[in-house]
Amino acid sequence: MKLKNINMKRFLIGAAVGIFVLVALTGGALADRLFNFKPLDLLLPRSDGFSIGQKILTEESVVIAVAEKVSPSVVTVSVQTPEKRILEFNPFSGFSQRVQGGQSQDIGTGFIVSKEGLIVTNKHVVSVQGASYKVITKDDKEYEVKEINKDPSNDIAILKIDAGNLVPVELGDSANLKVGQFVIAIGTALGEFRSTVTTGVVSGLGRGITAGNPLEGYVEKLDDVIQTDAAINPGNSGGPLVNSLGQVIGINVAVAQDAQNIGFAIPINTVKESLRQFQATGKFQSKAYLGVQYQMISRQTAVLNNVPQGAYVVDVVSSSPAKMAGIQVDDIITKLDGQELNDKNTLADVVSKKQSGDRVSVEVWRDGQTLTSSVILSESQGN
Repeated sequence: MKLKNINMKRFLIGAAVGIFVLVALTGGALADRLFNFKPLDLLLPRSDGFSIGQKILTEESVVIAVAEKVSPSVVTVSVQTPEKRILEFNPFSGFSQRVQGGQSQDIGTGFIVSKEGLIVTNKHVVSVQGASYKVITKDDKEYEVKEINKDPSNDIAILKIDAGNLVPVELGDSANLKVGQFVIAIGTALGEFRSTVTTGVVSGLGRGITAGNPLEGYVEKLDDVIQTDAAINPGNSGGPLVNSLGQVIGINVAVAQDAQNIGFAIPINTVKESLRQFQATGKFQSKAYLGVQYQMISRQTAVLNNVPQGAYVVDVVSSSPAKMAGIQVDDIITKLDGQELNDKNTLADVVSKKQSGDRVSVEVWRDGQTLTSSVILSESQGN
């Protein structure tokens, strides 16, 4: 009798355990299926502080939230060139005509910065002379571009459309970006796929690049840009680079040719300054211009050659402020406006903080002698 009771207890305990495991597995499967919740993650913590799947789900949620927040404020920029007929000759079939232009073509991206219809994009996106432009919002509404205002200092343009109650993006702060920071790019990929979302990280900071295509008549040197591995391409030009809070921290501007996952963006603080000037005065502040081509002399090079640190003048542009101030080829500009020039404080750094019309002192080293004069900076030759 006693043995039977023991066996019965063992049977009941085993049955209870079996039922519990069955319920747990069934409930876990239902939770995963219905709510994407994995109970085993709670029992199997990871060494990095995340449970299995939690890190991936968190990143996915961030991207989805940012895309839903920002995409309605991102627009496609479309160009339409005048229609013209081109006569062609084929030795086998004779003369024929083909039509060029006349059709709208998506060429870039922009983002809304005011509900009254101000849109930021790249200057090179709207650089075709004699063309008309329009923007298309995420809900496929089309607006003719009424005004195009180009920043002579940067690859930035501000477009004006007749619209109201638009949803502007939130502009962030690019001053404290960190390499490795998560970023999201939104734009019209390849000028074809609107509202494309890609992700990556800040790969580098303070880069200097040459953007544009000399064959298309557009080349511009850009300093202090953000490097990212988020997939961007020419169709993304002018679109926003966004942080995990949905704040725009850069404007996508270029990609490295013959390379994978190397793109660049202008820091949003540069855009904000241009936008501030435009909204205050209705125009952009002209970039200060000195008119020399130069190469910075490092401390090591200066010591080895027994010359001072500074900007070694390679060429002087005719009729430029530098020419009028008497600066010559082979001079070394050691100071501008009282500031010593070196690898960390270049000639471009000092000039970029000035405005056209400013009179600044200049100190040059020439054949062992130090000469001082003053120069009135003029407007940038860019457009």
